[in-house]
Amino acid sequence: MNAPLAQSLSLHFSPLAPEPLLWALGIIAIALLATKIAMVRRFPFLRALSFALFVFILAGPSVHNEKREAVPGVVAVVVDESASQDFGQRQERTNKALAHLQNIIGRNESLEMRLVRGPKGGAMDSRTDLFGLLETAMADVPESRRAGAILISDGQIHDVPNAETMQNSYGPVHLLLTGEKNETDRRIVVTNAPAFGIVGQTIEVRFRIEDHGQLHEDSTLVTLQMSDGTIKRDMAQVGEEQSMHLPVRHAGQNVFELFVDPIPGELTERNNRAAIDFQGVRDRLRVLLVSGKPHAGGRTWRDLLTGDPSVDLVHFTILREPEKIDATPQSEMSLIAFPFRELFELKLYDFDLIIFDRYRLNRILPDHYFHNIARYVEKGGAFLEASGPAYASEDSIYYTALRDILPGVPSGQVYSGAFTPHVTPLGQGHPVTRSLVWTGGHKTHGDQAPWGPWLRQIGLQTVHGDVLMNGLNDRPLLILNHVGEGRAAQIASDHLWLWSRGYEGGGPHGELLRRVVHWLMKEPELDEQALDVRVDGHTLVLRRAAFERAQDVVKMTAPDGREEELTLTPTQEGLLEHFRRADQTGIYRFETTDGHLRFAIVGEVDPPEFRNVLSGAEALKPLLEASGGQAIWLSDEPYPRLRMMRHGPYGGQGWIALRDLQAFNVVDAEEKPAFPLWLSLSMILAFMLGTWLYEGRRR
Repeated sequence: MNAPLAQSLSLHFSPLAPEPLLWALGIIAIALLATKIAMVRRFPFLRALSFALFVFILAGPSVHNEKREAVPGVVAVVVDESASQDFGQRQERTNKALAHLQNIIGRNESLEMRLVRGPKGGAMDSRTDLFGLLETAMADVPESRRAGAILISDGQIHDVPNAETMQNSYGPVHLLLTGEKNETDRRIVVTNAPAFGIVGQTIEVRFRIEDHGQLHEDSTLVTLQMSDGTIKRDMAQVGEEQSMHLPVRHAGQNVFELFVDPIPGELTERNNRAAIDFQGVRDRLRVLLVSGKPHAGGRTWRDLLTGDPSVDLVHFTILREPEKIDATPQSEMSLIAFPFRELFELKLYDFDLIIFDRYRLNRILPDHYFHNIARYVEKGGAFLEASGPAYASEDSIYYTALRDILPGVPSGQVYSGAFTPHVTPLGQGHPVTRSLVWTGGHKTHGDQAPWGPWLRQIGLQTVHGDVLMNGLNDRPLLILNHVGEGRAAQIASDHLWLWSRGYEGGGPHGELLRRVVHWLMKEPELDEQALDVRVDGHTLVLRRAAFERAQDVVKMTAPDGREEELTLTPTQEGLLEHFRRADQTGIYRFETTDGHLRFAIVGEVDPPEFRNVLSGAEALKPLLEASGGQAIWLSDEPYPRLRMMRHGPYGGQGWIALRDLQAFNVVDAEEKPAFPLWLSLSMILAFMLGTWLYEGRRR
């Protein structure tokens, strides 16, 4: 249905002579009139009318006739769809208010509604930016047609513009508040947390508990949950900054979760939780390497460990055993006595890793020091044994207290002959040997080269732990074992050095030893039981080593407390994997069936959306006042009345108003001279004749 047309008449001028000439004629006429007045002492009104009519006719008067079509003013209705709108009855009130506005605006022919919904990411947005969306939606509407803007929101908007620059941009701005007046909420805020911590030490984290609305308690219970499931509880003062010391247990990502008890009736418990995410770094990796005798592989160990600047290596090689008899005088010997008491009693726990390379019993190290090493491993230490021929003899260190931690029981056999180490089916799913490739030899296909052979292997009768690599006739070659709180590994050969020398093409000796050492150091990325959770944009990527598992189920707890079971399925790379699109920002919690716990943070650690979730107009108050708008609580006035006004203020108790613009478009225009030429000349002549006759009789 077309809008009715209206007509508008107006007088325009199109001068018949140049404007300077018209001004000059006007000045001459005024001068002549002034002279006449001075002579006759009265005002010659007919002469003045004649002069005025003459100048008026020369100005070219015309009548301008317009046909106008009324144009409706545009009102923007902005609907807040942020995550905080899901609390309480906010969403229900929003829908009712929107339906009410659509009804009354739709029945008003002088208004056109533009509906703006945002933020576009919904629950995934960490901010509520509505005015940017409003500006985009109204960019094609001139300011002369903007009747106003109505925001349906809880008032927590994070891109409110400056009131002075915005007060006339959209007309009156109104806010319909969807929340309650007396809301309460509790929030925990991490005020200071370092990004890095040294493994084995602690970091200090500072936090504060904030109660918004009515305060309920002076102190409350705060719970700390670590990634291993350990829980620690303590009391904290509300409103005061508190501190807590967290242990740095391993290198890589360390994630802890803080959560505080809720208060009765609070809006949400999503901001009662805070994640503390920092990287653990090792100050120095202290390694003790004990070589039982000089051999060709000793340099391989030394080059590998000294080539890493983060490793502090203490290396002892036994060059002269007690039973060795020769004629060398003691005064001419320059060998250093083996400081076994300092190493295995006083400073044993200063080492992160102990390596025994081809060690044999030789009456240098007393038996009780082997007990010390075994206890060191059981309490969380790391031990690596590289077996030589002595391990299969009666001088094997297996016949000490170390048998409680060593993965392999010697069979008494030493096998000689070329063999190529290979990864076992179990090892193909273990992070230490999974995707272990060699690119330094002679490539046969793609970028992978075949591994070179080894020439000797120590026989093991029984194995405790996981066999990741086999050697000659599928005998165990690389074994990893969990011992108490620590870890132990064994390489049943002393010919790893052949790979480092490039024998028959060599092999991945450096990468293999690096992974074994890092597994012993409990690096999370090499833990076969660890669940790896990464955030790629808004996608959660869950990975776990397959390692004797056909599939796995992980329980996910979303930021809003909703629980869901995720099934990890196998991949060709020996992993169990699951991709999950995150639909909320915040802290996600993942727990495996065997008790491993991980956390992931989607979005910001402390997103603005949940810093203050109470409804209120404080953020928009300057803009409302400057534009003449009004804030109305929908809990009190579910259906505000709508008026049209030429001037503000545009709101009051229970009602809001929009600007009555009376805008129009000109659909047709016509311009005609006000007087025909013959009529203009007749009028001028008639006035001139009348003036001559009148003034002639007055003489």
